[in-house]
Parts: sequence; C-alpha cells; structure tokens
Amino acid sequence: MGLKILVTGSAGFIGFHLAGRLVARGDEVVGLDNINDYYDRRVKFGRLAVAGIGEDEIVYNRLISSSKDENYRFITLNLEDKANLSRLFEEERFDAVCNLAAQAGVRYSITNPDAYISSNIIGFINILEACRHNGVKNLSYASSSSVYGLNEELPFSVHHNVDHPISLYAASKKSNELMAHTYSHLYGIATTGLRFFTVYGPWGRPDMALFLFTKAAIEGKPIDVFNNGNMQRDFTYVDDIVEGVVRVIDCPATGNTAWSGKHPDPGSSSAPYKVYNIGNNNPVELMEFIEAIEHTLRKKIVKNFLPLQAGDVPSTYADVQDLVDDFDYKPSTSVQEGIEKFMTWYTTFFKV
Repeated sequence: MGLKILVTGSAGFIGFHLAGRLVARGDEVVGLDNINDYYDRRVKFGRLAVAGIGEDEIVYNRLISSSKDENYRFITLNLEDKANLSRLFEEERFDAVCNLAAQAGVRYSITNPDAYISSNIIGFINILEACRHNGVKNLSYASSSSVYGLNEELPFSVHHNVDHPISLYAASKKSNELMAHTYSHLYGIATTGLRFFTVYGPWGRPDMALFLFTKAAIEGKPIDVFNNGNMQRDFTYVDDIVEGVVRVIDCPATGNTAWSGKHPDPGSSSAPYKVYNIGNNNPVELMEFIEAIEHTLRKKIVKNFLPLQAGDVPSTYADVQDLVDDFDYKPSTSVQEGIEKFMTWYTTFFKV
C-alpha cells in the first residue's frame, strides 16, 4: 500500500515532476495548484496534460481524476482559501503533505511584495493549520537557498545562521521554516524544510536563467548577464531534487536528542524538525553555464553585461552533508547532461 499524499504546486516545475514520480511508484496523489499567471500558463497546462488533466476540465475547487492514472487527481485551489483547503484535508485524510506551492522569484518580490505575504505566509499557515486539525504528522515543504542572504561563508550549511535575507522572497521562506518549527514543537508535526539550489531541467520555469537564455539564443536576441558575469550558482537538475524530496517524504523528521538550547543548531531541534540543502554541491560559473548552452545549441549568444541586481547574491554553494548522512544520497547530474535533456524537451515542446 502506498501513501496518500497531497502535493501542492503540482502544475509547477518541481511539483509536476514529484507528483509523477510518486504516482509511478504506487502512491495515491492529489495535486493542487492555482495555475496563476506569474509565467506562461501554456507550460503549466502542458504539464497537466502530461499528467492526464485537460485544460477544459479544470474548474476551481473541483477534483479531477487523471485520464492516464487512477492514482492521480488534481484540484485548482488557492492556499489562501482556508475554508476549501480545510474541507479538502477533512475529506481526503492525507498521510503526508509536500507543500511546493508558493509565489516564486527573487526579483519579482521587489516589485510585488504583497503576493509573497498572501501566498507564502498566509498560504503556509493554512497548510500548517490543516495538518494540525486533520492528523497529518508528515509535512515537507519548499524553502530556498535564498535564505542564506548576506552569508558569505561557503559552502552554505544548514547549521549556519540565516537571519539576514536580502529579498522578501527569502524572508518569506525563512518565515516558513520558523512557522514549521513552531508547529513541530507545539503539535508534534514532523516538518522538513528543503532549501533548493537553482533547479533546472525539462518543463522548467520560463523565468529562470536556462529558459531565458535558451529562448533568446534561438531567437537571436541578446541575454542579460548580471554582475558582469561574476556569478556562481549550484545548478541542480530536477530529477536530483525530486529524489531528495521523495526520500524526505519517506522518512519524516525526528527530534535531535543532542540538540541544546544553550548552543542551538539552526538546522534541527529537539522537536521533529529538520532542514536540508538539496544542491549539486558543485557551483558553476555563470559564464561556464552559458558556454554549455552555446555548446549544446551550437551557436554563440550575444551578452549584455549588467550590474548585480537587488536581491541577488553573487554565489550559491550547497553543503549537502546532512542529506548524505541521513539518506545516503547526493545530487550528481552534470550541468552539461542536464542542459542537453532540457534542450531536447524545449525544442520538442515549442517546436523549434
């Protein structure tokens, strides 16, 4: 018997891949998404079509059964809709919840802060309350490498202090971790935060660098390269991310018996609470990443060099030792391999 799992954000990039993986192994999955217009909804509807959900079937707050797999159902719902979210939990009685729904994007949070409070804070408290009142003791959720903010000690470790975010997006993710800890402490809900590092791959987000660079290159347009190209990112292939998430779902957090309030470890607790980095543990220079795209496309890309943008950090680098120690797992897909897989998907989906 598999688990009955709610995956929020299932029309999104990581959520789509995770839901498919869980269904394939025999879990019963309910996918939830509000299908907002933050980026091109054609990609979201395309993901749903792969999962057997037709665009013309979608009605707000109505569960739809997949035409491709009896173990997958989908509902369009806002996390801010507390009444209907609570009803969903009451009726379905989930074994586990993986909350990947959120307003994404560092730069967008500079100009649209309200969206992050509504989705990432109010939406997340509604998830926590629904878990609390419906006996869900296994919650995993998306955090972000952005929480490291002004930290300069590399690689970034979950045992480092992260009290200096530099975007509201990062602050909202840090808030999620604090909120989760409170519910772990008060109500015994096992919560695991997953700090994702620059995820890429097939069905990726159109606002992310790989998508933007590929589109511009194919159309013969220049790309914006921030901080004059002096950037490093711990690019992590989506299948590696999903493998880490699945292992976390299967092993809910437990309290750290060695934890001390006199010398508190930020990455764990005496409560059933844990935070993990999921990154490739191998930062890549941005210019090297662009060269890999050029190599795959067999064409040069015109570059428009710009200063570092507000909210951005020059480098990310994940210390994944906790992931290795607890799950015997470490992401391993090379950037060149991941880019080639993305290009195969991109040229097929957009028929270029």
